[in-house]
Amino acid sequence: MIKAKVKAKESAKPVANSKEEKKKVKKAEPKAVKKETTKTKIEYVEPAKPKAKHKDISPDVTVEERLKALFNLQQIDTAIDKIRIVRGELPLEVQDLEDEIAGLETRMKNYTDEVNALEDTIVQRKQQMKDSLALIKKYEEQQNKVRNNREFDSLTKEIEFQNLEIQLCEKRIKEAKANIAAKNEVIEKAQAELDERKSDLKHKKAELDDIIKETEKEEKSLIKESAKAEEVMEERLLSAYKRIRSNARNGLAVVTVARDACGGCFNNIPPQRQMDIRMRKKIIVCEYCGRILVDQELAGVEVLEEA
Repeated sequence: MIKAKVKAKESAKPVANSKEEKKKVKKAEPKAVKKETTKTKIEYVEPAKPKAKHKDISPDVTVEERLKALFNLQQIDTAIDKIRIVRGELPLEVQDLEDEIAGLETRMKNYTDEVNALEDTIVQRKQQMKDSLALIKKYEEQQNKVRNNREFDSLTKEIEFQNLEIQLCEKRIKEAKANIAAKNEVIEKAQAELDERKSDLKHKKAELDDIIKETEKEEKSLIKESAKAEEVMEERLLSAYKRIRSNARNGLAVVTVARDACGGCFNNIPPQRQMDIRMRKKIIVCEYCGRILVDQELAGVEVLEEA
């Protein structure tokens, strides 16, 4: 019996050890898996590429090429400006006429509403006069049946009051009719002016539509060319060009040097600065107006040599 108990104890010890080992293995396995998964995730993650609005400018692009691109963009934008100048003030005139017509229509509507209100007032006053006449007739019949002077006097006062009401209504009716006549005159004048403005608007719109039809295709193609030229330019340079162009009255941001002067503000440029511009080693702006300066040769203008 003692030997059997010893054997049972010895057999129980390795079983307990095997259970503990199993628990340790189970706890150790998921940790190892987690480490492997994290490693695999880190290995296969790729960084997101930023989206660029403009194409990257390679360092091989020279300053001369950038100046040519700027001058080309300026030529396209100038052509678009000339097309829009042909329209002149027509778009603004059409807008002003539309606003004026809307104001006249609102004014006529208000006057028409006032006339309708006055006509309703006249109808009410007339009805009030009829009621007063009916009361006068009623009071006169009651006067024939009175028993004392007090009742007679009170009925007489009521009749006088109704007569005053009739006179007041007649006065109000006359005033309303005079106001209606005055407002109708204003409405007629406003209607004539409205018809004239509508006729002007029709002619202006037809003229504007004709101009737009003639230049629409050319303008659209130039706008596309301008967009393409902007895409290949450096973003910093393009923003500077647009800023200078928006501040300039004539929309010129890139000008040539002609007769020793800036083509934008016509101020004299020193000879040394002109030499730097002809060298095309850096982008030079006018110290007076801030426009970008290019030489005539780059702009394709023939330079006449002085004898």
